[in-house]
Amino acid sequence: MLTISIIVLTCIISFTAFNRPEVFDKLCFNPYIMHRDRQELFRFVSVGFVHADLGHLIFNMLTLYFFGKALEGRIFSEVQFLLFYVSALVLSGIDEYVKQKNNPQYRACGASGAVAAIMFSVVLFAPWELIYLKFIIPIPFIVFAVGYLIYSYYMDRRGGGLIGHGIHLWGALYGLAFTLLAEPRSLSIFLERIAKPHFL
Repeated sequence: MLTISIIVLTCIISFTAFNRPEVFDKLCFNPYIMHRDRQELFRFVSVGFVHADLGHLIFNMLTLYFFGKALEGRIFSEVQFLLFYVSALVLSGIDEYVKQKNNPQYRACGASGAVAAIMFSVVLFAPWELIYLKFIIPIPFIVFAVGYLIYSYYMDRRGGGLIGHGIHLWGALYGLAFTLLAEPRSLSIFLERIAKPHFL
């Protein structure tokens, strides 16, 4: 399963970066360096494999697990899923790159842009399926996704830290756009299913 492979690879690289700051510095999202050296543009992708801390890594990988397994092989093939994931890493970071390319102090890390894209793709097909917060509290996908967006917007306005919350917002929009273009039926499916919550 490709989702599991991405999670394993991300965990290996992230844990390595936790103990070796030079690895983190080489892979994190750094628009200032990227703008001045085109050979550093690989950071649009490598950013997804390093995280700020263990909590950041666990949250992203658990979210990827729950939503990725609902998407891969069911809606998209493995090749489509991989293309979706990698392109989401890149495209979700473009706005932040443009805004921060002259800021030598800015750095960001994490797979959140791609995770947000996958999350919102799945919401189109299964808005009322459940994700279990802390493995205990059941929350519908759409409620979790909207809450995630609100939190990301608030944190983006607040600023600071190594987590690019603005990237989450663009990732979510890209996830919707990619899915609607790749699977036009997703809109009618969403409208049909959002009107029929499981608990009614």
